Amino acid sequence: MALQNIGASNRDDAFYRYKMPKMITKIEGRGNGIKTNIVNNVEIAKALARPASYTTKYFGCELGAQSKFDEKTGTSLVNGAHETTKLAGLLENFIKKYVQCYGCGNPETEVVITKTQMITLKCAACGFLSDVDMRDKLTAFILKNPPEQKKLKDKKALRKAAKERMKEGEVADEEQKKLKKEEKKKGSSASSKDVAKGGLTKKKGNVSDEDHSPAHRKADEDGLVFADNEDGDDIQWQTDTSLEAAKQRIQEQLSAVTADMVMLSTSEEKQMSVKKSPEHENNGRENGTKSAQTCKSLLDEINGFLKRGSSPSQLKSFLGSRSGTQQKVIDALFAAL
Repeated sequence: MALQNIGASNRDDAFYRYKMPKMITKIEGRGNGIKTNIVNNVEIAKALARPASYTTKYFGCELGAQSKFDEKTGTSLVNGAHETTKLAGLLENFIKKYVQCYGCGNPETEVVITKTQMITLKCAACGFLSDVDMRDKLTAFILKNPPEQKKLKDKKALRKAAKERMKEGEVADEEQKKLKKEEKKKGSSASSKDVAKGGLTKKKGNVSDEDHSPAHRKADEDGLVFADNEDGDDIQWQTDTSLEAAKQRIQEQLSAVTADMVMLSTSEEKQMSVKKSPEHENNGRENGTKSAQTCKSLLDEINGFLKRGSSPSQLKSFLGSRSGTQQKVIDALFAAL
């Protein structure tokens, strides 16, 4: 069966999805009993979502002839001999008045009869309410023969369906979480294998690698650590207050302080690596005893300062104020630690 787009304005749109069958007519009888039979009127009415009696009655009203629709056999008859093109043009007018939305032109509308006996078209696409001209002859027939309203489902059935959808969604979410966990485990195992093959080793202290990784923790002002969970939730962890953990944190804080000082000491060593004269060698022997004494005094001073429990910034300023070369200060610091 040949199909065409619903509405004359959409006739040339190849991608228009609302379609209906082309009208097929047949002239029956002779003389005064001649009639025009619309063979596929029921299929056209289904495509338009309107009763077949509406289109048959509209043809009779517009042509000024008697029309009849038999619900048992589904035959639509209009008195007189009428051409197919003429009836097709009348059908287009019916679509504009009683099918298409007046706002967006979409044929996906529903006939609604208000309490004041007015006919409106409710569009399912844009929600626009189109007021039908009540002066048309077909409106009286529609008021007497209103369309069948869609049967509403019971509230219990709707609630059951909603609960089932919720359960299905929860099950799907759990499955996705399991898949994510499995993928992360596989990725971690593969990365560990790659590290083992490359010969890379890591020194493990009393604190795990996850505690040192900045991507998995956020330091709070109160000294608490929040680790990111796999599901995106924040889990609160308490800091380790043991003596070993405190020593580890002190070493980590001092590493940043000593790094700059090591760089300075290396630069000084490069400058001092110039050819030494015999005079310098003699002076070095005389100053050997003095350097040993200064190292002991530096070691005592740093030990006393560390026992006070000062901050890293205070330690940095203290080390900078000590007499002697940077290398000696650093050696004394490592000896104290």
